[in-house]
Amino acid sequence: MSDAYANRTDLNNAANRVAKRVVPGQTYGEGVRQMEAQRAVPMAAPPTEMGAAPQRPVPGTLGALTRRTERPMEPITAGAPFGAGPGPLAAGIPQPVSPSAAAIEEVRAIAMMSGNDDLLDLLDAYGDEI
Repeated sequence: MSDAYANRTDLNNAANRVAKRVVPGQTYGEGVRQMEAQRAVPMAAPPTEMGAAPQRPVPGTLGALTRRTERPMEPITAGAPFGAGPGPLAAGIPQPVSPSAAAIEEVRAIAMMSGNDDLLDLLDAYGDEI
C-alpha cells in the first residue's frame, strides 16, 4: 500500500485512514462498487485542525458601551460612504459590484485581448448608459 501511494502522505499511515463505509439505501450492486472505489483510493481522515479561526472578543470583555472613545480625533462617520472622515475605499471596506458592471468589465477585457475594435466601439458608445 505504501508503495502505491509513496507521494501521498495522508494515505501512507494506516492510522490516518477512515474505515470503509457504505451508504445505506442504495440500489443493488452500488454498495459493492462503493467499497471497491474506497479500496482503490482510501479516504483520508478528516483534518483535525481547520487552521487559525479569527479570534473574536468574548462578550463583556471590551468594557462598557458608555466608556469614552479610544479614537477621539476620528469622526463617527469614518468608513461610511457619507460624512466626514475617510470613505469606505480608504478604510479598506470592499465595495459590492453590480453583476451587470462586472459583466461589462469582463466583456471589455475580452474585447481588448481579442483586438475586436467593433466590440470596443459598442462598449464605448453605451458606456454612459450602462
